[in-house]
Amino acid sequence: MAGYRKLGRTSSQRKALLRNQVTNLLYYGKIVTTEAKAKEIRRIAEHIIALGIRECDNYDTVTVTAKVARKDKDGKRVKEVVDGKRQTVYDEVEKEIRKDQPSRLHARRQMQKTLYRVTEVPKENKGRRKATKTIDVASKVLDEIGPKYVGRNGGYTRIVKIGQRKGDAAMQVLIELV
Repeated sequence: MAGYRKLGRTSSQRKALLRNQVTNLLYYGKIVTTEAKAKEIRRIAEHIIALGIRECDNYDTVTVTAKVARKDKDGKRVKEVVDGKRQTVYDEVEKEIRKDQPSRLHARRQMQKTLYRVTEVPKENKGRRKATKTIDVASKVLDEIGPKYVGRNGGYTRIVKIGQRKGDAAMQVLIELV
């Protein structure tokens, strides 16, 4: 007896399908899928959320000095002439950054083995590649989802049956974060 459902796919197709659906579940909060897929998604998602809970507060805050280009009111870089050449003007800014401790970094990399990065496109710039933004779902799990479930021992997802799909009568379910 296998320890997982094969879902009628080869191993590479199954892995890609589950990675995609787990990523979408954690990014959007809920997805609609079949019952068999939802039960497999739940196993993977609960493990990732448990990693996020364990490592959500495991970082150091460090103050660093960074050079940042000065910008004008239009958002363009300010340039001045030095020795006959135009050079960008930089300001020194102090920033506070989070530095992961080794166990949090390991947990982040474990999550990134499973999760894809999500490309977010604003509605006003639909169809333009320049305005897209890449979201790291592992960071979202560590910064938002993990702290939300700190007091909870398991059971981070809920499966709600919707009904049968019209084409093949497969049981459709809504899987969501609690």
